[in-house]
Amino acid sequence: MVTLLMREIERVERRVLGAVSFVDASTRVRVDGLLDARMDGARLQRNRSGLYVIVQADAAALAAHADAFEAAPALPAAGSVTLTLRVDDPSGRYLARSFSVALPRDPLPANAAQPDSLFRAIEVPLYPAAAAAVGANWSVLRIAVREGISGDALGGTLLIVTSGGNTLARGLSDWRGEALVAVPGVPVTTWSDAPGAVVVSEINAQVEAVFPGSGGTRTSAAQLRAGRAPSPLPRIDPEAVEAQRAALPRSVQALALAAGRSQSLSLVLALP
Repeated sequence: MVTLLMREIERVERRVLGAVSFVDASTRVRVDGLLDARMDGARLQRNRSGLYVIVQADAAALAAHADAFEAAPALPAAGSVTLTLRVDDPSGRYLARSFSVALPRDPLPANAAQPDSLFRAIEVPLYPAAAAAVGANWSVLRIAVREGISGDALGGTLLIVTSGGNTLARGLSDWRGEALVAVPGVPVTTWSDAPGAVVVSEINAQVEAVFPGSGGTRTSAAQLRAGRAPSPLPRIDPEAVEAQRAALPRSVQALALAAGRSQSLSLVLALP
């Protein structure tokens, strides 16, 4: 019998605060390209699975988590500290955005299936740029967003497509006020509620444009012609804008969606 003796030279134990998974807003598939992701007051580290792990936070309330391994500190309470995440796509396939991350995450293994669990990555959808590729049978909306009086292009506008009370898709406009909203899953045919028709090839929907209170941009027609992008470029938190949309400038337009159809729309908003 052989006995092996091992001597521990160094031990490294570290508790991470969570992980972020960036997904395509249309397909919900993880974005595998390299992104420029930064979090105010925290350090992110990309792992081999493409997750951006929150390995350290500067906030005094969260500092104790770095040294606690077997059991997470009782304070601060779960979700009581909010940090801002900013992400850019160097390839240009996706638009820049921000996102609010609530920390610390719930560390209890019994709650691993819950959305705020430490054991579940935080999903952050990224919205395609206006020139991004689309699927063959998707219903595609190419939208130009303008201010009603000046005609300025409105960057950072959130577009929400709904039908029958259900949200089908979302999108963002770039600094030119141009947006691509892809709506996968529109059926080729569906049952009709209209008398005399059994099936139809399109569904009734509406698109709502919401201009954010901050983070959006206005670009004049002269600047557009000269190709002069504003600085900084639009960067919004779409979830926060959607939650506040009742108090923000917005416009709604009805439309019909069909599988494989691409249509261009112009939406006008009145700004204060």
